Amino acid sequence: MDAKQLLNDILSDIRVEIYDEFDKNFDRRAFFGRKWPPRKFQNNRGSVLMQSGKLRRSIRAAVRGNAVVFTSSEPYAAIHNESGKIRVTAKMKKFFWYKYGETKDEQWKWLALKKVGDVITIPERRFIGDAPEVKKIVEDTIKENVERAAKNVFKQK
Repeated sequence: MDAKQLLNDILSDIRVEIYDEFDKNFDRRAFFGRKWPPRKFQNNRGSVLMQSGKLRRSIRAAVRGNAVVFTSSEPYAAIHNESGKIRVTAKMKKFFWYKYGETKDEQWKWLALKKVGDVITIPERRFIGDAPEVKKIVEDTIKENVERAAKNVFKQK
């Protein structure tokens, strides 16, 4: 096995291992051991990031050059992962009233009663990112691949 193949194997394994752990964050409702803040309004539809499962299904991992890159096609992924503030627009108010009429969920009523221009703070509910656990997965994956490659080299001699 040459060095390029070893690097490709390492990156591929890292992509799979870390993707699995990031996916498990949705089940844990936490970024590894750090729990997500509770919802302002509780309901029986599960976690705030798992209403439909669309965000979870949108996560993609790819090897690009010498890196593993995680992306989401959902425009709201970043604000939930990193937190932030958004201003209420007239279109948002209309949507909130529609959702309230559809569900009678107090969360939607609370949002619908906001004024255009009001600021809503979205708390951080990290599901992807750097963490000691990620570093450990990377280190372990590199070690396992190098050990396997070394065993194969010695078998061939």
